[in-house]
Amino acid sequence: MAMGGRFEDIYSRTKLASGLVLFTFLATHLINHTLGIISLETMDAGSHLFKFVWRSWPGTVLLYAAAVLHPLLALFNWLRRGHYRGIPWQGWVQITLGVCVPPLVIDHIIGTRGLNSALGLNDTYAYVLTVQFVQEPLIGLRQNILILIAWAHGCIGVYYWLRMKYSFERAWPFLYASALILPMLATMGYLTAGRSVLLSMQQPEWLEQFRTTLNWPGPVAYEFGMRSIDIAYIVMISLLGAGLLGRILAALLQRRRGSVTITYPDGRRFRGLAGSQTVLEASRAIGYPHASVCGGQGRCSTCRVRLSGPGSSILPPPDAAEQKVLERIKASPGVRLACQIRPREDIAVMPLLPAGVPTKVVYGTANYAQGSERRIAILFADLRGFTKLSEGKLPYDVVFVLNQYFKSMGEAVESAGGKLDKFIGDGVMALFGIDEGADEGCRRALDAARRMSAALVQLNDALKMDLDQKLRIGIGIHCGPAIVGEMGHGSAMHLTAVGDAVNTASRLESATKDFGAELVISAEVAERAGTAALQGMSWQRESVALRGKSELLEVLVATRIDAREPVA
Repeated sequence: MAMGGRFEDIYSRTKLASGLVLFTFLATHLINHTLGIISLETMDAGSHLFKFVWRSWPGTVLLYAAAVLHPLLALFNWLRRGHYRGIPWQGWVQITLGVCVPPLVIDHIIGTRGLNSALGLNDTYAYVLTVQFVQEPLIGLRQNILILIAWAHGCIGVYYWLRMKYSFERAWPFLYASALILPMLATMGYLTAGRSVLLSMQQPEWLEQFRTTLNWPGPVAYEFGMRSIDIAYIVMISLLGAGLLGRILAALLQRRRGSVTITYPDGRRFRGLAGSQTVLEASRAIGYPHASVCGGQGRCSTCRVRLSGPGSSILPPPDAAEQKVLERIKASPGVRLACQIRPREDIAVMPLLPAGVPTKVVYGTANYAQGSERRIAILFADLRGFTKLSEGKLPYDVVFVLNQYFKSMGEAVESAGGKLDKFIGDGVMALFGIDEGADEGCRRALDAARRMSAALVQLNDALKMDLDQKLRIGIGIHCGPAIVGEMGHGSAMHLTAVGDAVNTASRLESATKDFGAELVISAEVAERAGTAALQGMSWQRESVALRGKSELLEVLVATRIDAREPVA
């Protein structure tokens, strides 16, 4: 693995892990707040478990490490970017919320953990709520705003992480509801407990006992806290200044590397510093529409591109994370993730998915979907005389019958192992053998024809009261080379095939009308499927002239698909 790839992998994993630690801490904090709905005592009782986990040595080290690493890594990522154009609005929202967290959380940390460590303060919820409801109400308002900001920032990050998971779509309604309900319940618990403190403070004996057990901080502690807060702000500003200075120095050093040109299919070009921007960042810089479901984190495959040009041969090999994604989609040679490669020489890229692809593409798209030539079996089926059959019927009845027909035919194709391509009017197109090979594809296509015929018999029986005459079908099957891939635009993208073999299969389906038959297959289909697959139907060998073909095509014709006579 290249050094750069190893660094990117470690960086991405560390940023995710630190973010999840902080999000878990915040979630358990909110859960503890919800106990205030029951009582202040229950809230304090729950805090014992919370402190046992997060104030233990392992919990403290884990939390502090995450609290330091996560913002530093985010700052590093922000400053190393070559540009800030093309960031989606969700990204800007998350960045803005994240920037607001450190300044708001400093005084809360010092007011609880800082004073607790330095002065032995017993920072119970009663103490925190007394400060925030009685002494400094604005602090209480600010802390609740902080919680909502941090929670929203974390939820956006978790969303970007989880939406690439296979079960996300099913879990999304529950996750969304939880993200809304938990802060609402936490706020209710916080306000209920705060009201309880205000009522208790009206009792002098409670207040005196509270001060005694708390070890209430005096002026010295207050001065210590204010001084600590000032130091923390100075550190934050210094880090930001150091980061900006580092960005300027890095830009000056990068200029020594020279420039690189990235060329896109429509002729647009990006010109920038060699090795400084990823291809995805370059696309955003020039406004080129480039898919990226995960936002450029290397967790999905939607930004993948096919590379060419001198720069493609000297790119570092994929790191472990990128390689895992490429293996999942069975990427062909020359395909890389645009968010993971930083060209150092001129390069041409071709994005393989359109912008705005659905999230389900993340779960893995087979290699053939990117476009490949394969020898497959193609099946076309069409209803006979349906136009005349539908005359005089209400539009609702026509739609109902067609939907029942499509459902039956689609299930027959899928149960035979085929891939349903499309419905064309009252016709069906299906593909077989894309993964399994042409021989198996031909056998499966013949099996699908039998299943479609059987399904049509059942459908005619179910609709006999609604139809004046039975539905009849004609099926044509051919095997040959075709270009297979996902084609279309936007939501109309789907797996299909194009080529002369597809046209031949369609014309064989039309030939069923001339022969008065239910099934016509090419001789190649018969040879590849084998004798066993042809058993059960009576076949007649013919030669047909197809439009656009100079030579006759040898075919086998079956008058009825469900015939049981042995092959002649």
